[in-house]
Amino acid sequence: MSLPMPTTETLTASLATPTKMPALSTLTAATARKAFSPSIFVGIARVVELSLLLALGSFIAAAYAIAPDHSNSQQYTIAAILTVLTAAAAFQVLDLYRVTVFSHPLTNFARLAFGWTIAMGGLVLSLFFIKAGADFSRVWLLLWFILGLVTIAVFRGVLSAATAAARSHGLFMQNAVIYGTGPIVAELVKTVINDPNSDIRICGVFDDRTDSRSDTVITNVEHLGNVDALIALSRQVRLDLVIMALPLSAESRVSTLMRRLWVLPVDVRLAASASGLQFRPRNYSYVGAMPMLDLSDKPIRDWGGVAKWLFDKVIATLALIALAPVMVGVALAVRWESRGPVIFRQKRYGFNNELIEVYKFRSMYTDMADATAAKLVTKDDPRVTRVGRIIRKTSLDELPQLVNVLMGTLSLVGPRPHAVHAKAADKLYPDVVESYFARHKVKPGITGWAQINGWRGETNTPEKILKRVEHDIFYIENWSVWFDLLILLKTPSSLLKSENAY
Repeated sequence: MSLPMPTTETLTASLATPTKMPALSTLTAATARKAFSPSIFVGIARVVELSLLLALGSFIAAAYAIAPDHSNSQQYTIAAILTVLTAAAAFQVLDLYRVTVFSHPLTNFARLAFGWTIAMGGLVLSLFFIKAGADFSRVWLLLWFILGLVTIAVFRGVLSAATAAARSHGLFMQNAVIYGTGPIVAELVKTVINDPNSDIRICGVFDDRTDSRSDTVITNVEHLGNVDALIALSRQVRLDLVIMALPLSAESRVSTLMRRLWVLPVDVRLAASASGLQFRPRNYSYVGAMPMLDLSDKPIRDWGGVAKWLFDKVIATLALIALAPVMVGVALAVRWESRGPVIFRQKRYGFNNELIEVYKFRSMYTDMADATAAKLVTKDDPRVTRVGRIIRKTSLDELPQLVNVLMGTLSLVGPRPHAVHAKAADKLYPDVVESYFARHKVKPGITGWAQINGWRGETNTPEKILKRVEHDIFYIENWSVWFDLLILLKTPSSLLKSENAY
């Protein structure tokens, strides 16, 4: 069974009773701001704090001319780096790198001071045991220790203010929905709402039950419909988290729901209190103070997303510069052979099923162009120009999509975006492959794992689109920057071997 395509009409029809239904525009406005990852915020804070401590140690050594002839300045540098790394480990063990800790610097200063003391104490003991104490200034050690504490206190105070400002503007806010009904849902909603440190916004409650067990309003959070409405809503507004408030004993229901939700680019969690089972604390993640079991994670997140973004922008910029002469040549050839625009624009499905406009060099006669891809291009297709056959075979027609990468609608590597009416054996792709929309959990790409493995070009049979989806999902589940680089390096040679691109 394929998933229904989400539309505003589907959402409106599926949501709860008209008297309780929040306007879609209201939900869209509330969830429009993209959340800033707490993990990235914590990472930046960690780097800045440790850099300040390292710079402080180096500055004190230089300011007091401890090593005027630079004969042992290298020893101070090495000692400072090792001490800061020790401090980083101590702060991590003491759980001092969390957004909630940043919000309460005074409460946590004793642990910060303890962590810094461990680092400096480790340095002193190391110098004693290797009999290098005479090579280091006691003034430097004492000043760095004291001023280090001051630096940590001042930085954490500034960090606290920055954290408060970020929270007040909703930068860390995650938009969540709950699937389920009953006392457990009410307890979960109350816990999130009453938690002053919570960065969770409960946008609504969903459930497929229509009897008295499914409340219309739970603690001021409205029941918005069934799982179809949940999927439709996720295509209209930014959702980050789906919480399933179902017991593990309802295995069939949980399994069925996971198959539906798996295609969405969200985290899926199971409320541990709903299962009635007890696990070790390390098996849980938390939504506020509520323990959760992780069922599915949003792919390419936090620092992985940053790495992919940088990879895309840097490589795409360099590629555009290097390939500019080729692109000019292709543009002139397209324009010389037939009248019409050089660039062909086509609507395709992008991240989370959003419609994006993809750029290509025009490869068909203008009056025969098929913007919706209702008919697949076949071998010796009369709609394709002579230049078009060459650039389609070599994928030179795809080069303008480097601009899409810089615009942010495409990635260099990812599942290839398909046109809205693309078909395999006269069936729309979602009707052929049940998990088709799972490939939209990440941003689509110019090239991908499926393409370099031979699944490129014509998809005239269900097997071909099935293989594409299987390769796309493998890529999503195994993504890394190195994987992207491997695919890019293999793309040119794979183009020469392709037999299905017309």
